This record gives sequence, C-alpha cells and structure tokens, in this order.
Amino acid sequence: MLRRNNLKYLGLAVVTLFIFHLVLTVTNPKSGYSRFEFSDSNKEDLPINKEHKIYHQIGKAKAAFVVLARNSDLHSFRATMRQLEDRFNHKYNYPYVFLNDEPFTEEFKQLTSVMTKAKTEYGLIPKEHWSVPDSIDMERVLRNMAKMREEDVIYGDSLPYRHMCRFESGFFYRHSLLDKYDYYWRVEPDVQFYCDLDFDPFMYMQDHDIKYGFTISLYEYPKTIPTLWDAVKEFSEKYPEFIEKENLMEFISNDGGQSYNLCHFWSNFEIGDLNLWRSKAYTEFFSFLDKKGGFFYERWGDAPVHSIAAALFLKRHQVHFFNEIGYRHEPFMHCPTGNDLQLKCHCNPNDNFDFQGYSCTLRYIELKEKWFTEKNNTKMIN
Repeated sequence: MLRRNNLKYLGLAVVTLFIFHLVLTVTNPKSGYSRFEFSDSNKEDLPINKEHKIYHQIGKAKAAFVVLARNSDLHSFRATMRQLEDRFNHKYNYPYVFLNDEPFTEEFKQLTSVMTKAKTEYGLIPKEHWSVPDSIDMERVLRNMAKMREEDVIYGDSLPYRHMCRFESGFFYRHSLLDKYDYYWRVEPDVQFYCDLDFDPFMYMQDHDIKYGFTISLYEYPKTIPTLWDAVKEFSEKYPEFIEKENLMEFISNDGGQSYNLCHFWSNFEIGDLNLWRSKAYTEFFSFLDKKGGFFYERWGDAPVHSIAAALFLKRHQVHFFNEIGYRHEPFMHCPTGNDLQLKCHCNPNDNFDFQGYSCTLRYIELKEKWFTEKNNTKMIN
C-alpha cells in the first residue's frame, strides 16, 4: 500500500504510483510469491501470500503458549521468550503453560515469570504420558535403537526423544492446565522469532475457521517411519467416516494416497486449535497408531503424525501458512521474502528455507492457489 504521506499527491500522480506499486509487487521475483487481492466474501480462502495488515483483532482468544521444557533449558528459553514478547506478546499478554516430566525448579519459575506481564503456569506431565506402555517389547526397542545408531538416524537411539514425540502426538493437549484453552502456540527453547507481528494469529484463526498453522514444512527422514503410512491407510479403511472429503491429501501424497511423499509441517512451531486433537477422529487416530508401537519400535515423530492428521481430517482452508512470522529452528529458517514484510523483520531473506529443495512449502503454496482457483471457477459456473 502507499504510505500515508503520499496521499498529498492528487489525480494522475496517485493513480500512476499505485499502479506502479502493484506492478512491482506482482512481478518482483525477489518477493517469493505472486500477489492477489480478494473481496471480504472470500477471506476464508485467502491465498498463502495474503498479508494480515487488513485484519483487525477483535476481542481475545482462549489461547496460550505451550512450552515443553526441562530445567536445563531455562536460559535458552529465556532468549526465545524475550523475542516472543518483543515481537508479539507484549501487546496481547497471552499466558504461558510450561510442561516438564520433572518438577520445575523455583529458579526456572522465577526467571521465566518475570519476563512477561502474562500469566505463567507450570505443570508436571503424568507418568503414564511419559513412559513405555506395558505392551511394548523393550528388547525389540533396544535392538532397533542400536540399528538406528549404526545407520546414523537422527535421534534414532534416543528413548527420551521417543517419549517426547509420543507425548506431543497424543498427550500434551490432555494436560489439565490446557483444559480452559481452545488454541495453542507451541514454542520451544532456543528458537528465534524475527518479525514484528501486528495482528493476533489466534483471533485470525478463530474468525476464519483455521485449525492448524505452520511456518516451515519439509520431508521426513524415511528410516524413522517405515510402516507409518501402512498404518494410516489401514486406519483410513477402517474409519472412512473421519476422512474429510475436501482434504489436503495432495500435499502428503503424489499418488492419491497409495504412498506417503514424506511432506510434513515442522511441528516445533505450531499454532493450532486444541479441539482438533480433542476430536473423536484424532483420538481414534492416535490410539490406533499408539497400539502399533511405532513411536518406540521405529521413531515416529509428532510432526508427520500431526501433519497427516491435519491433511486428512481438515478442510483445505483450515490449514494456514503464517508467512508473516519469521522463525528459525536450527538448521532451518522461514524468513518472509516480500519487501513489505521485510520492513518488520530482521532476518536475511536469502537464507529463507521455503524454496530450497528439501522444503515442501512451495508445493503447499502451489496447491493452495490451485484449490483457490478451482473453488472460484466453480462459484462462477454456478
């Protein structure tokens, strides 16, 4: 948009500048995305690149930041928390819910609570949510872990990592501290936020029927999930009533669901609707997967589990790419490449992961714009 101080120019000058600006925005290859504008009636289908500056927050959502951390993560998380407060939360004061499989120390509580004006709560994870089920054959687990170590599978020989993946997949949203919330923003220690955020993502999701938001997507390491897709297909055949007809199957499969293309949303950043995970569809889905034992025998991650569920159980418009949120979790970074967004950021767009070969974000963008065009064409025909 034109800056306000340009409004003093009248007539042809205003029109000329406005058209010139639009041409630059659409044709600039450095912007990363093409530009479109839509009427209010189509807001539920806003394309990936649509900025939220036109959206005004009304009210406040029942939402919280959810942080899975250990006491040893204190100082790495404080750095992250400082950025999150500076970039966004000092204006909204959403609460923090900290979860740990051990009691938090008084030092952890004190040094995190003083960094925000918002409420902070500290919860202990129930043992049954962070332990190996009795049905799991630990000898088999240990054999498979040893094999993964030999094959240099990342976290392949880590039992705590398996606990984390299983907890994030099926239990974090069941913690009693989250009962009063509808939305969550997952935040991890030692991540970075690069951009000032001048809208409320929670309210945006609430008002536009969005259930899952991400910033980075990529391919999963196949050796961690060799039988996951077989389990997904078995579940889909057993419970066809849970599969959304207008789903995102094209994002996670290149052949209509016969195989998994490994694309997933990187779940160390998530802004989501807790009621998605509380739903009967997801409850049955997680229970089905958990009984397969893949969280321990293999190394099923919460990222592909969440992503596959979102792709199968949600409508296309209910998954959203938050392009405005500059974010880094080593070794990958999402840095908005558009000039307008760069005015609010301090990351290098040349280091943006979105269009690198191992990213799935370009695939998502192209599919989203394809679906948008198809829907609009259908409306015109009808």
